[in-house]
Amino acid sequence: MHGSWETDRVDLRPASLPVALTPLGTADGRPALVIPGGPCRPPEYLTDLADLGEQHPLVVLHPRGTPASGGVSRGWWTDAEDVVAAIDALGLDAADIIGHSAGTRLSLAVATRFPDRVRSLALVTPPATWLTGTAHDGDDIAAMREDAEGIAGYASILTDEPETQDAFEEVFRRQAPATYARWTATEQAHAGIGRMNLAAAEAWFRDIPADALDLIRDASLPPTLVVGGDLDLLTGRRPVEEYAAALGAELVMIRGCGHYPWVEKPDEFRRILDEWLTARA
Repeated sequence: MHGSWETDRVDLRPASLPVALTPLGTADGRPALVIPGGPCRPPEYLTDLADLGEQHPLVVLHPRGTPASGGVSRGWWTDAEDVVAAIDALGLDAADIIGHSAGTRLSLAVATRFPDRVRSLALVTPPATWLTGTAHDGDDIAAMREDAEGIAGYASILTDEPETQDAFEEVFRRQAPATYARWTATEQAHAGIGRMNLAAAEAWFRDIPADALDLIRDASLPPTLVVGGDLDLLTGRRPVEEYAAALGAELVMIRGCGHYPWVEKPDEFRRILDEWLTARA
């Protein structure tokens, strides 16, 4: 499938599968499974992932709490079971997983809890301080911004804690300029894709075992790639570097890029992921 999610997407959901799946692209072969972030943001915001699906078959998972799957998350640690169910539905013994942002936690939970079901991990712009304890260095990045929208958005990231759905949506809009390295018409159009839900986002972080962090740190992970943006105000730069080191992962930092590299640096993003998935073939 190629083109607009709104007009020609095909969701695959066998009766036994608790989440929906969407094929992305026209390439044939063994699919990689894509886990979106948010958390629980409807995955239309992934758009065409810089046409990566024309080079490698991709299937996008709709986590619990998104419209196509419904319900709410049982917490990202438990929701790893949904990913295994999706791998089963695709007829795979083990999957290559591409996770974005909050979806990188779910990706790591799957690889930790079910190590024989994951061939590789590509973790794109992962939130990192939760894993390493590294101080966020967003102030240094924000100092390079000159646009009022980006500066105001970063201030909101540091201070705003919405408690209602309306406030949550307003804060999301306010913070959006800071999540990109630039705030041009391209980024503004992308930021408007996909309405998020406060209850679904809060549920994502519930009932996480006290030892989940230690289990992830001690896990024998499959080959792992971390892709960061050196101007990502959400994650910072140094935390992502130390996150990759803690996981024993290969790190690629995209220059001049924020939180959405397939939007901001599509050619570079596609090249990096193409080389990674080709090496796994």
